[in-house]
Amino acid sequence: MKILVIESSPHKKGSSNLLAENFIRGAEEAGHEVSIFDTAHCNLHPCMGCDYCGMSGPCCQKDDMAKLQEMILRTDMAVFVTPLYYFGFSAQLKTVIDRFYSFNGKLAAKGLKTGLIVAAWDDNSWTMKDVRAHYETLCQYLNFKDQGQILGTGCGTVSMTARTKFPQLAYEFGKSI
Repeated sequence: MKILVIESSPHKKGSSNLLAENFIRGAEEAGHEVSIFDTAHCNLHPCMGCDYCGMSGPCCQKDDMAKLQEMILRTDMAVFVTPLYYFGFSAQLKTVIDRFYSFNGKLAAKGLKTGLIVAAWDDNSWTMKDVRAHYETLCQYLNFKDQGQILGTGCGTVSMTARTKFPQLAYEFGKSI
């Protein structure tokens, strides 16, 4: 299976990317082909809501979203990776999700398998409630087939994250796909 990991942390060596690395290791060991698209370190602009694309493209903006669109439409599974920022996706991942508008129909028709990996500093029981709800709503709206979620609480720094169960859970998630 072809898996696209969409990372969105401004910190290349941060906690969410540590979890992504473990997922990738497991997925590759299981024989899958994994590609990474790093939204935080590419040229992406927010959706302008201009409707130039008419929900079926092309987008009027000339940036790296065209590359991501091509990658996501060729993959079997996309894994969204984000640090938790104020109980939601990072701005970098939200930018990508908003830009799905330009190929909304193609994306929904695909029935893409997806996963979610989130790293949060907080470890309160309610910390992941809103990001989970947002992801699950996207799955319903875009006909995504959720394959699993790693919602890493208490993952504020890389050293904190490494001491939690979440790197192992991310590895097992990748291995189980």
